[in-house]
Amino acid sequence: MTPRPSTAVDPEDAPHPPQDDRPTTHTPWIRTRLRAMPLATLLTALLALTTAFLATALPLDADRSADRALRGYLAGFGTEHTSLHATAAAVSKEPVAALDQTAETLRRRIGTELPLDPAGPVYGSRTDKARAVLAPKLTAPEGLPPTLGLLYLHDARSHLKLTAGHWPGDQPAQDGLDTVLVSESAAGTLGIRLDDVLEGEAGGRIRVAGLYTADPEDPYWTGHGCALRACEDSLGNPPTPFWTTTALVGENSVGQIRSWSTAGSTDFWRLPVDTGKLRSDRLPAHITALAAITAGPIQGSLMVETDRPGLRVRSALSALIEEANTRQRAARALTSVGPVGAAGVVVVVLCLAAALTTDRRLGELRLLRARGAGRTGLALRLLGESAVTVLPAATLGTTAALLLLPTYRHTTALTAGASVTLLALLAFPLRALLALRPPGKHHHRRRLIAELLLLAATVAAVTQARRRGLTPLGEEIDPLLIGGPLLIALTGAVLLARLQPLLIGLPARWSARRTGAITFLGLTRAARSGPGGRPSALPLLALLIAVGCAAFGATTLTSVVTDRAAAARFQVGGDAAVRPRGPVPLPDGFAEAASRLPGVRLTTAVHTEDDVTLVTDGSENLQVNLVAADPEPYARMAEVAGRGTFDPALLQPLPDGLVPALVSPSLPQGEYQIYLPDGQSLRLDAVGRVDGSPAVAGTSTTVVLIPTVPGLGGPNSWHATGPVDEAALRELADRTVPQLDGPAGVRHGDPGYRLATSATVQRELAEDPLQAASERTFRTAVTATALYAVLAVLLTLVRATPERAALLARLRTMGLKPRQGLTLVLAESLPPVLLAATGGATTATAAILLLGPAIDLTPLVGATVTPGLTLRPGPVLTQALGLAALATTAVLAEAALTARRQITTELRAGDQ
Repeated sequence: MTPRPSTAVDPEDAPHPPQDDRPTTHTPWIRTRLRAMPLATLLTALLALTTAFLATALPLDADRSADRALRGYLAGFGTEHTSLHATAAAVSKEPVAALDQTAETLRRRIGTELPLDPAGPVYGSRTDKARAVLAPKLTAPEGLPPTLGLLYLHDARSHLKLTAGHWPGDQPAQDGLDTVLVSESAAGTLGIRLDDVLEGEAGGRIRVAGLYTADPEDPYWTGHGCALRACEDSLGNPPTPFWTTTALVGENSVGQIRSWSTAGSTDFWRLPVDTGKLRSDRLPAHITALAAITAGPIQGSLMVETDRPGLRVRSALSALIEEANTRQRAARALTSVGPVGAAGVVVVVLCLAAALTTDRRLGELRLLRARGAGRTGLALRLLGESAVTVLPAATLGTTAALLLLPTYRHTTALTAGASVTLLALLAFPLRALLALRPPGKHHHRRRLIAELLLLAATVAAVTQARRRGLTPLGEEIDPLLIGGPLLIALTGAVLLARLQPLLIGLPARWSARRTGAITFLGLTRAARSGPGGRPSALPLLALLIAVGCAAFGATTLTSVVTDRAAAARFQVGGDAAVRPRGPVPLPDGFAEAASRLPGVRLTTAVHTEDDVTLVTDGSENLQVNLVAADPEPYARMAEVAGRGTFDPALLQPLPDGLVPALVSPSLPQGEYQIYLPDGQSLRLDAVGRVDGSPAVAGTSTTVVLIPTVPGLGGPNSWHATGPVDEAALRELADRTVPQLDGPAGVRHGDPGYRLATSATVQRELAEDPLQAASERTFRTAVTATALYAVLAVLLTLVRATPERAALLARLRTMGLKPRQGLTLVLAESLPPVLLAATGGATTATAAILLLGPAIDLTPLVGATVTPGLTLRPGPVLTQALGLAALATTAVLAEAALTARRQITTELRAGDQ
């Protein structure tokens, strides 16, 4: 057998693969991907910047608003109530030096606990009791002579202006008499002249060395008003009026104060607190410091340091701060409901944006996985992309919020900003990993467990809120309670996502029996889990939470306005009320003239008597308030005012001279005897009960209501409903109601009536700093929720745009007309949006019905109102219809843009 020739090839003769002389380069992953999608990168960065800014700014703005509200609230009470007042018995040895030394000690010791006004303390010495001045030429109404007190104020020279004479002690004393300063206003009222010698009733003589004027608005003179003018006082019962004023002494005459007073003299120090430096987060510390100063160890140490055993420190600031702290804690829990809902919408929107990015890059990621790329390596590369895009933008947004809204507290704001940044950073990589994960057999079980846990949390939140309220007394804010509306919206979204195929499938089956396939095709696609088989729970979740939380917030704000109007009417006794000052009736013809003013709808004139003696069958004497009015118009007025409603048919005439009466629930029914101040008596028969009266202030006053009785007197209270012209009503009252007269016929110009309107009271309630700050925070959160709802709609449409455009292009090749394409887009896009709007309105209604009874709007209203949130269709329908209209507009715009694209462009894009 002949051997076959060898086929071995020499290595030198073997063919070699062609050599590539080009250098090998490494393509940077992050830079290449970001350059390939510049618009998407820019939008992602913009979303991260805006969201981080809002998340950081909202807590900062809430803190700043709380501080401004606290300072505005305290400033409204004036320096007298926001100062610390120290008093001690006057010392006789070196009184001026002792005053200065004690003032320095108080300033130094108290200044370590509370911020004091840099203007410094106001201190001095005063008589404990003014002395009557005997001078025939002085004004003495009803024969009572005026009284004069003496006052020394440190640094008074820089706070007044001499208009005549000289400062006490600047010139040698005449006749050995001590000299004083009297205000020019008091001198004019009392008839005092320069160089007059005033002789005290119990001895003592002083000379008026000068006259002065001062600015009464200067805080320096707070609490010393009678040193700037003559004040009215009275003595005896019935009261007899007389004048009193205070004269200033110089440093050399401080010892004279003790000898002038018949009851001794007192040294005093007023240390004004700088309310502009008080912080709402330190209110408990401020309360503790005030307690230690006024009744604690600090006051004891001050007695020792000043060598004044009788030193006492008091202040109304402690009660004001406690009230502010209580109201702010109650308002904080209520206003937190809005930001929590906004946070839920933000989370869903960020997840929706991540889902949109994942959908567009899913083909690329699957290809890389098919070529051997690991899931961990892909996740790290995607995390790097997110870090380059999100971190600079989020940092910029957080920094901008901190710079634009400076405050002392940053922990909550930085936590919120960092949470949003972390979510925006991880949302895309995590969503991509979930999309690349192979479907597991336990996926549906895990989803069911998560939904059951959500349902359990919702039931627990609603149960606890109904049982304890949103703000349990003495407890901190419970996140489970304030997250109730968000949990209800989440539960509704999960339930609606389960029912969406069924709810949209019903009209799809109906359209299948009709001619034409366009509507059926659109509804069928809408009934699927989502475009291209993608889950549709996330867009539905975003839209439903946005509508539900925004509608709940809008209902709350509407209820605040409504309750505030009701509280104002309750306080006024209608929409307008005029009452003369003192026991005098309204002028003749006033009620008729007032009823013809613009805006007046219903009027009634009422006669009231305070502290009337009522004798029961058991001979028990009670002091009650008597109200006499025409039953018909008064009953309608009581219904409008929300106080003392009754059936006017009860007040029908009775035989035997009895007068029908309605009494408070605290009084038993039966016959009574009423004794009026003028000696007249009436026999009453209690035919019913009434819980108060619009003509009587307060809710606990015992009221007896009777019809108008001859001889009882004319009406002394006028009430009206409607948008009353306050200026016209005031002009009528000024023209017809006489002004008040002071002692000796001196007219003060004060109106002789009290006029109140519900519009004015409502405006004052809305302008209260604490309420205004809470409402502003709530409105900001609701606005942010609405803005992110708009963004959720846009992201939902953008997410489905590529596939929808490709589908329309393919159908156009089969003869689809442009109008049919628009119908298809609407049939596919509108049902889920309308379903989300309806679901949002339903969940908002459920939240209002379930959580409404637990919500007390008193912190936002500014007045005590009945707890509970009233369901009003207006705010709910406005949010739902607004979303539906917005979505419809966006869908039409998208359909118009899609129809303008060239068919060949979409077809060349392939399945992408």
